[in-house]
Amino acid sequence: MTSVLVAENVSKGFFRNKALRDLDLQIEEGKVYGLLGPNGSGKTTFFKIAAGLFKPTSGRMTVMDYPIGAETKKLTAFMPTDDFLFGWMKINRILDFYADMYEDFDRNKALEYLTFMELQEEMKVSSLSTGMKARLKLAVTMARKARLYLLDEPLNGIDPISREKIIKMIMGAFRDDCAVIISSHLVSELETVLDEVIFLDRGTVVLAGDAEKFRLEKSCSIEALYKEVYHG
Repeated sequence: MTSVLVAENVSKGFFRNKALRDLDLQIEEGKVYGLLGPNGSGKTTFFKIAAGLFKPTSGRMTVMDYPIGAETKKLTAFMPTDDFLFGWMKINRILDFYADMYEDFDRNKALEYLTFMELQEEMKVSSLSTGMKARLKLAVTMARKARLYLLDEPLNGIDPISREKIIKMIMGAFRDDCAVIISSHLVSELETVLDEVIFLDRGTVVLAGDAEKFRLEKSCSIEALYKEVYHG
């Protein structure tokens, strides 16, 4: 199976704080990964390195065998937690912006996703609820034909209906030639869609592997395993 992302001994420090410590990971195509851990475990730092926004202090990361840089940005679609949508813009202008920025952006797909998410092109970003903004962010991210999708806390702080729609859309947009990594601490919501899980704690991988194998071997859900890993 093709490796989409490989991290080798990746560390990242901010002043005296080490956000990632000698991280080794291999992300394969055709799978949905859960990057799990409490706040401050290093999930966002990992995503920002993979997206080319941070440089690692040491170690190496590649996407489709390319070192992180201009080429990998073409292959990677990143949905950050930050509210990067301008309030004065209408949704159709957001689509124009993405079409100008990314060659792999499929406007027809974006419109299809917007319909599913119950959003209209003429809506102004400033009029959207938190849940609706999250739906919009996901729709434009998944409308790119990327090889790697990085979704940072897509379910955080939103209503149950939006959560359900977001999970359904992720699975509907998923392709066998890509990999999706979803970071979250809301494990129960994602339980059924994860092929692999990666547990991070203070910048280190403490447990990683096949989700179904863990369920069988540990005789528990991934949510219960999460509680065991972080709360003993």
